[in-house]
Amino acid sequence: MMRRCFATLGWVLSLAVCGASARATPDPGMLSGNIFPLQQKHVHSSSIVELPDGDLLACWYHGSGERQANDVRVLGSRWRRDDSRWGPTFTLADTPGLPDCNPVLFVDRRGRLWLFWIVVVANRWEHSLLKYRRADDPGDDGAPRWTWQDTIQLLPGDGFQRAVREGFRSLELEEDLWAEYAPPYSRGITAAAGDAIKRQTGWMTRTHPVVLPTGRILLPLYSDGFNLSLMAISDDGGDSWRASSPIVGLGPIQPTVLRRKDGTLLALHRDSGNAPARVLQSISKDDGVTWSPAVDTRLPNPGSSLEAIALRSGRWLLVCNDTERGRHRLSVAISSDEGASWTPTRPLAQSEPGGSSFSYPSVLQSRDGTVHVTYTLSTPSGKSIRHARLGSDWLRSIR
Repeated sequence: MMRRCFATLGWVLSLAVCGASARATPDPGMLSGNIFPLQQKHVHSSSIVELPDGDLLACWYHGSGERQANDVRVLGSRWRRDDSRWGPTFTLADTPGLPDCNPVLFVDRRGRLWLFWIVVVANRWEHSLLKYRRADDPGDDGAPRWTWQDTIQLLPGDGFQRAVREGFRSLELEEDLWAEYAPPYSRGITAAAGDAIKRQTGWMTRTHPVVLPTGRILLPLYSDGFNLSLMAISDDGGDSWRASSPIVGLGPIQPTVLRRKDGTLLALHRDSGNAPARVLQSISKDDGVTWSPAVDTRLPNPGSSLEAIALRSGRWLLVCNDTERGRHRLSVAISSDEGASWTPTRPLAQSEPGGSSFSYPSVLQSRDGTVHVTYTLSTPSGKSIRHARLGSDWLRSIR
């Protein structure tokens, strides 16, 4: 069991509080500390939620690697509102002999806690199974007592291949170089989309679900096999799920979704395609059923995950690696016009290129207005999941 580690009152704590070798720069308005001490195992892809009682719950995956390490499991910890500290870690999911990765936490309108994650079959991302667990009562200590668990089996139909083909065609890609043994990228992906097994497996979680005013739940998903994204859609509170149309483009994966006042949905994506290295965006005008092809924004992205939320003030907040190469800086940007433009970013954590890295943020705004961010911290001395609390003064400084 990992020992407890937490941030005390004051400004940003040094990484040395939990055994890191370098110090963070004090930054008024932000509190930051590691959920557990630096250690040598691989810890990554955290998710954080606020529970109905005001406590926080965070999760991440932990093991000797990623998809090829069969000891990987999902761990979690609770943040006590009363004493502002993270408690001992505990197991949330562990499939014997298979890696459990990419966990996502969600609290629905009924106060039920959900854990979505993937079980990696045959040590390949594209064979992953999409799983969930639900706790009707999250409890107040340790791991939740799960009420139900199941596999989400999406069944994209023949229209999936047609949508992939039409999406690539509308992008008017320049694929002049061609050889019989190396067909154009779009042709290879389109051909794979005709295989029912391929399009029904390998859909993976990363960012929080979004609940629309109608009650519809959108669970953002992506595929490393297709290098594309889609939404799992539920109109019955999560009892059943269906697939949206694919979000087509040159590597739009790990989407995070926001809703504009006019009902339009904006999905921002990690860029796993070619240059320039930019955050990609796509639009839905029918509550997430169909999506426009993903195109570049002006925001840099080094092939790393990001997450955005709508603040109660009406502004949007984005946490991302704002570089074209490397994960040595994790920053926050604000939009006052629903994603049409973004402020210059303010660093949340940074180091020299090639030093420590900060990545895969998960973000929420709690009921008291504080913004909480968890992210992967990797230093020469070890790894942890870091938790940052951003106060109103810190947020107002981003203009």
